[in-house]
Amino acid sequence: MSKKVVLAYSGGLDTSVIIPWLRETYGYEVIAMAADLGQGEELEPLKEKAIKTGASKIYIEDVKREFVEEFVWPTLKAHAVYEGKYLLGTSFARPLIAKKLVEIARQEGAEAVAHGATGKGNDQVRFELTVKALAPDLKIIAPWREWDIRSREDALAYAEARGVPVPVKKGHAYSMDRNLWHLSHEGEDLEDPWNEPKDSILMMITPPEKAPDRPTYVEVEFERGIPVKLNGESMDGVTMIQTLNQIAGENGVGIVDMVENRLVGMKSRGVYETPGGTVLYCAHRELELLCLDRDTLHYKDLIAQRYAELVYYGVWYHPLREALDAFVDVTQRTVTGTVRMKLYKGSCTPAGARSPYSLYNEELSTFGRDEVYNQKDAEGFINLFGLPVKVRAIMEKKTGLRD
Repeated sequence: MSKKVVLAYSGGLDTSVIIPWLRETYGYEVIAMAADLGQGEELEPLKEKAIKTGASKIYIEDVKREFVEEFVWPTLKAHAVYEGKYLLGTSFARPLIAKKLVEIARQEGAEAVAHGATGKGNDQVRFELTVKALAPDLKIIAPWREWDIRSREDALAYAEARGVPVPVKKGHAYSMDRNLWHLSHEGEDLEDPWNEPKDSILMMITPPEKAPDRPTYVEVEFERGIPVKLNGESMDGVTMIQTLNQIAGENGVGIVDMVENRLVGMKSRGVYETPGGTVLYCAHRELELLCLDRDTLHYKDLIAQRYAELVYYGVWYHPLREALDAFVDVTQRTVTGTVRMKLYKGSCTPAGARSPYSLYNEELSTFGRDEVYNQKDAEGFINLFGLPVKVRAIMEKKTGLRD
C-alpha cells in the first residue's frame, strides 16, 4: 500500500502539475484538499479535475465561517494593516488552509503534506510554520524548492506533456488569489511599478471613474469590535462581508496598489481588491476614535503594527499573537455602536458615529458657553506639562548652547 500525501489544491497551474509530480517523484498516493474560503465558481470544476489529474480523492472543505470568525474578526479588532495598506487577505487564509491539511492528513493517515507555494514568496512560510506548530511530525514537501521547473512556461510544458488541463495560457495571466475577503493580482505588467493597473484587472470593484455619480450610505453596527448588523439588519460574518463586497465594489471602494516588503527579503508589487473589508476597517477605526481613551488607542496602534507583522509573516499560531488577542479583546469591550459610511467613487469616509460608550462629551468640547470646563485650569496644566522644556531652555541659555 502506497504512502499518502495531502496536497493543498487550488486547481491552478502549479497544484495541477504537482499531483503527477508527487506520484512520479515520491510514489505517493495524492489526496487533494481545497479550502472553500469564498472563491465561488472557481471551486466547481475542482473535483473532476483533481481526479483526472491523478489524485485518489479530493476534499473540498467549507471553512468560510471559521475563516471569518477565527481569523478575519480578530485581525479586524486588532486593526492590523501591513505597511499601512494591506488588509492581509492572503496572509490569514494560509494558516487556516494548513490547519485543514493537518486535519485531513491525520484522518487519512498520511505521512506528508504538500503545497504549491514558490521559494520566492511568503506563502511557503505561512503554510509550513502552521504545520510545524500543529503537527511537527508531518513531512512537508514544497515542489518549487525541489523540481527542475523554474517558470510558469516550464510548468505549462510539463502539464502539456502529461495531458494535464491548465486554466491559463502563456503570457496572459496574472497570479491571483481569491477568497471572501479579497482578490489579489501579481505578475505580468504589474511587475513594473511604473505601470498603472489596467481597469480590466478589476473583478470585484468597479473602476472609481465608472462608479455611480451619487454616494451610497451604509450603516455598520458593531458589538465589542465585531460587525453584527448592516443597515439595521442582523447578519452573520460571511453574509456581512459578501453584502458589503457588492455594495462597496459597485462604488469603486477598496483598491490597493502597493509595493510591499516580503518576509523573504525582496519587494513585490501587488494590486488588491478588498471592498467590504475596506468599509469595515474604516468604520471600526471611527468607532474606536469615539470609544477609546487616548492612551489605550495610541498603544493599541503600536500593537496593531506588530499584529500585522505576525499575520503577514505566517506565525498565526504563536503565543505572542494569542497574547495580543487578549489585550485587544479588553480594548474592544466598549467598541460597540453604529457608524455611517459614505461610499463615493472609490472613497470611503465616515458620515456619523454613535455609541453608548462614547467618550465624546459635547458639554466639554463645545465652543459655546459651558458650565463644566474651567479654562483657567489650563494655565497650571501648561506650566507643569511644559516644565521640562522650560528647564532645558534655561540651561541652554546659561551654558551658551543656545544664543
